[in-house]
Amino acid sequence: MGKLEKFFKIKERGSSVRTEIIAGVTTFLAMAYILAVNPNYMAAAGIPVGAAFSATAISAAIATLCMAFFANYPVALASGMGLNAFFAFTVCGTMGYSYKVALTAILIEGIIFMILSLFKFREALVNKIPNNLKFGITAGIGLFITIIALLNAQIVVASPATTVALGNLAAPGVVLALAGLLIIGILQHFKVPGGILLGIIITWVLGIVAELIGWYVPNPDAGVFSVIPNFTTAAYSAPLFCDFDFGFILKNAPAFILVTFTFLYTDIFDTVGTLIGVASKGELLDEEGKLPKAGGALMADAVGTVVGAVLGTSTVTSYVESSAGVAAGGKTGLASVVTAILFLVSLVLAPIFTAIPGFATTPAMLYVGLLMLSAVKKVDFDGDAADVIGAFLAIVMMPLTYSIANGIMFGMLAWVILKVFTGKIKEISSVMWISVALFVAYIVLKVMGLA
Repeated sequence: MGKLEKFFKIKERGSSVRTEIIAGVTTFLAMAYILAVNPNYMAAAGIPVGAAFSATAISAAIATLCMAFFANYPVALASGMGLNAFFAFTVCGTMGYSYKVALTAILIEGIIFMILSLFKFREALVNKIPNNLKFGITAGIGLFITIIALLNAQIVVASPATTVALGNLAAPGVVLALAGLLIIGILQHFKVPGGILLGIIITWVLGIVAELIGWYVPNPDAGVFSVIPNFTTAAYSAPLFCDFDFGFILKNAPAFILVTFTFLYTDIFDTVGTLIGVASKGELLDEEGKLPKAGGALMADAVGTVVGAVLGTSTVTSYVESSAGVAAGGKTGLASVVTAILFLVSLVLAPIFTAIPGFATTPAMLYVGLLMLSAVKKVDFDGDAADVIGAFLAIVMMPLTYSIANGIMFGMLAWVILKVFTGKIKEISSVMWISVALFVAYIVLKVMGLA
């Protein structure tokens, strides 16, 4: 325990070993869905499901351990949602390239990330974003988490008439998810240790009971699977290793650069937004609003991306679900170590972890969304026009465009443009100018239908 305390500075950050363990387990349970979802996405690209499962678990474990030891932060990493969809359905689907080409692009992206991290560009990006914008990003991520959770449990559904609408309130998943949120609320009110984790487990157990009595009926065709673990099915096999296609770079360099840039752009700003949001909620930012050891955290992301490419999975990035562990009290890298160990354990106990249903993690994510949204109280809505509008756009564009990167793009572009037209151009740092150049390049590609 003494060595743990000395390395992770647990007491210094106002935590305990028990709290860190609970936080690590909570984070894992909140993001364990990636073990079920990502292999299916990779399979659509041509990678065997078992190999993709192993690659997802191992790369997540390695990257999360890097986060623990490089930066001592309670942030977990895994193959990113959205980026895996781009990998499978755009690069390997619409564009028609092989998964080997996509993996090669991710490898190059990861190497570029390492270089950017060594030259501290990404670190400067995290620390140079104005404080008002940082608070807006945190609040926006809170809303983003909320809408992900609501859609995941089908409490909110798509509607051709109104875009979104209320789901079927009689559906078992909806009832159980809402009940789970109330359970967490009660546990938090009475300050029960590990209340968020207990809320996930209790909701899952209720789901098992519902399935046993025939109320909750799995329908695999509709993406609804059994919440009861099935130990008769092997879920993993050896991952791929260095299955790249470097020859494609010479054959079609422009297409390869486009694919790599899209991966690079999205991951840069997704990671930056996630780190800012989680660090802000965990009170890890210093008095100047900067993130100590940001370089280590971003290097963990870069290493994870390279490892993921080598093993055969899409871009590895920091997970916003880490905020569930932070809400459970996690403040150090020990929580990340626990999460990483559970990713490795999942290779053996895959049927348990892949059986955790969306309606069980939804209550935790809704509660975390609530906690992160509270950062809106720190936004100065009476200040400089650039700060106010930049923060506002970051808050609303994340959930409404379903992208952390888009929220940051609109917020930062508005901030820079308003600073220019209000005569405060000297307040714009070089890092912000470089970011604007990346945004403009991305927008041009979007308009041209290339990204």
